[in-house]
Amino acid sequence: MVSVARKLSVALAGAALWAVTQPVAIAQSAAIAPQQNVVQLSAAGSVEVDQDVLILVLSITEEGSTAAAVQKRLQQAVDAALAVVRPQAKPGAMEVQTNGFSVFPRTASKDGKVAGWQGRAQVVLSGKDFDRITSAAAKVEGTQVSRMNFALSKEGRAKVEGDAQALAIEQFKTKAASLTMA
Repeated sequence: MVSVARKLSVALAGAALWAVTQPVAIAQSAAIAPQQNVVQLSAAGSVEVDQDVLILVLSITEEGSTAAAVQKRLQQAVDAALAVVRPQAKPGAMEVQTNGFSVFPRTASKDGKVAGWQGRAQVVLSGKDFDRITSAAAKVEGTQVSRMNFALSKEGRAKVEGDAQALAIEQFKTKAASLTMA
């Protein structure tokens, strides 16, 4: 009697194990099986565009024996530069701002002691009117052009992004139509 009950319990355990593992085995084989009648499409659109914003950075550098003296001369030079360029400012065409005002010690090479002070300040001119920006920069004395960059305006970026998306959509539709014909 014990052996029959033991065989029956082993058989039932085996059947239960088989029943539990079958959905997993079926699910695994279904996941591995390649999909049929499925097509993947992708499309991209690109548009060339001229950058429409000029960013011109004018730098002012001063040196002196005290930090206060350097800071005062830098502030005077920045104020003088702003007095020249601000009257020519016009929203969108040319905007004016200051940037990077700093004063730092200059050390002697042998003993590391402070030998003097240096300072640097920047006046940034940016906008879409390149002639206005360059002529204003040329009128400012005592500065150097330390950087000049071109960029794309927010309005220009929005327009070309829309154009590129429209091209990508058209390419996608063309590919999809050609595949449905095949």
